Amino acid sequence: MASKAVPSCRLVFCLLMSAAVLRPGLGLYTVNSIYGDTIILPCRLDVPQNLMFGKWKYEKPDGSPVFIAFRSSMKKSVQYDDVPEYKDRLSLSENYTLSISNARIGDEKRFVCMLVTEDNVFEAPTVVKVFKQPSKPEIVSKAPFLETEQLKKLGDCVSEDSYPDANITWYRNGKVLQPLDRVVIIFTKQMDPVTQLYTMTSSLEYKATKADIHMPFTCSVTYYGPSGQNTIYSEQSVFDIYYPTEQVTMQVLPPKNAIKEGDNITLTCLGNGNPPPEEFLFYLPGQPEGIRSSNTYTLADVRRNATGDYKCSLIDKKNMIATTAITVHYLDLSLNPSGEVTKQIGDTLPVSCTISASRNATVVWMKDNIKLRSSPSFSSLHYQDAGNYVCETALQEVEGLKKRESLTLIVEGKPQIKMTKKTDPSGLSKTIICHVEGFPKPAIQWTITGSGSVINQTEESPYINGRYYSKIIISPEENVTLTCTAENQLERTVNSLNVSANENREKVNDQAKLIVGIVVGLLLAALVAGVVYWLYMKKSKTASKHVNKDLGNMEENKKLEENNHKTEA
Repeated sequence: MASKAVPSCRLVFCLLMSAAVLRPGLGLYTVNSIYGDTIILPCRLDVPQNLMFGKWKYEKPDGSPVFIAFRSSMKKSVQYDDVPEYKDRLSLSENYTLSISNARIGDEKRFVCMLVTEDNVFEAPTVVKVFKQPSKPEIVSKAPFLETEQLKKLGDCVSEDSYPDANITWYRNGKVLQPLDRVVIIFTKQMDPVTQLYTMTSSLEYKATKADIHMPFTCSVTYYGPSGQNTIYSEQSVFDIYYPTEQVTMQVLPPKNAIKEGDNITLTCLGNGNPPPEEFLFYLPGQPEGIRSSNTYTLADVRRNATGDYKCSLIDKKNMIATTAITVHYLDLSLNPSGEVTKQIGDTLPVSCTISASRNATVVWMKDNIKLRSSPSFSSLHYQDAGNYVCETALQEVEGLKKRESLTLIVEGKPQIKMTKKTDPSGLSKTIICHVEGFPKPAIQWTITGSGSVINQTEESPYINGRYYSKIIISPEENVTLTCTAENQLERTVNSLNVSANENREKVNDQAKLIVGIVVGLLLAALVAGVVYWLYMKKSKTASKHVNKDLGNMEENKKLEENNHKTEA
């Protein structure tokens, strides 16, 4: 350890001299301590064998000494001087190490350890440095907004309780801000007279641009501690940037291509400034004076005459204007005739469906919910022409814009009768059919004059396109007359048909004769077939005998031939 021996002299004189004189060059050893911690000061002297006592002192700014602790090597006792600032804070160990609790800024002094023998006084100075880390910097007094092209205070960056004092730096998007024409930085610091700790404040005035939208600002404090230089950063702060409107736009609801008569139109005017303008002037087609309103203007139940150019502008800058063209779509349909129409069969009925629209429209004809290929045309009405006709039109580009008109056509006609007769193949019965045409549907009634049995009651067909029939099956015993009566609201029509009974009997006799002839013919055919069969069988037997005889002669000739061969041998 570094030490300094005092030349031999009388003890009291030496002590006085050492207490009064500040020796240069002895403050090189430094102890760094943290504010609030305990300061440990080793004596840094070798304890001599003839040590009488040890003392600690510190030096005032004027160089005068203040003794604070004493320890006797003989009595092993410790005494602390009555120094108010170190009351109850000191501790002196046996090896003369001095401890000072609860380090303060005022402890930054030059302390001296003194070891005294009978002949000498040895001293070792130590310089104490105290450090206090500042609080995390915080941006306070923040501006609620910044305005472009206006130098405005952004806020204060504050860091407290630092020792020694520290520096503050501002950042924009992580880059250091330097004082320029758009940046003004004012730095101040204050020391607490009691704690002697510093509070640093840095005020930033800033001229914003639109590029600062959503841009983060931070600040940092750079301080010195026992280990060297350190930096602490604040939280990020983002500021609302105000800038004037440079463009005005207009929006329309519903969309412009879908507006139809009866809609409510809402015009919305927007400025691209921040904050956006709250009031505008709205100009309607043909009106030179603007209507002052908030950023929306509504027109209710618009008609086709609302088609035109709409404009809006700023209140204070009328030349900053937005324009949009609006078309109110419309669709008119006229059907002639329409409703319920009653006509007579054979009449002519012209039908027209006239369309007027803001653009080309589609037209569809329906009859009884079935789509027609073309529009109906009636030069001569038939019953099948009756029905419910609908002319429907629409603008495909405009949702909900449809029109339809209907025509219910009724075709009336007096009853018309046609009677037909059909005879059963057996000739025993006849089917009489009464064909009726007319509308409203005629009622059919049968009347029979003469005797005969009715095999089947009257039977009706379905009524289709103004036509149907009724039939009756009879077996007359004599000539009869059948009368068919058809009647509707327009007229009563009667028609009759005579049916002959003789015709029926002649046919029966003819059929009987035909049956007898057929039976006789079959009997003759059977007789002829029997005779032919008998002749055939007889001829077969005679042929069989001749064959047997020929076979016998052939066997005899063969045997004779064989015998002749044997004799020659």
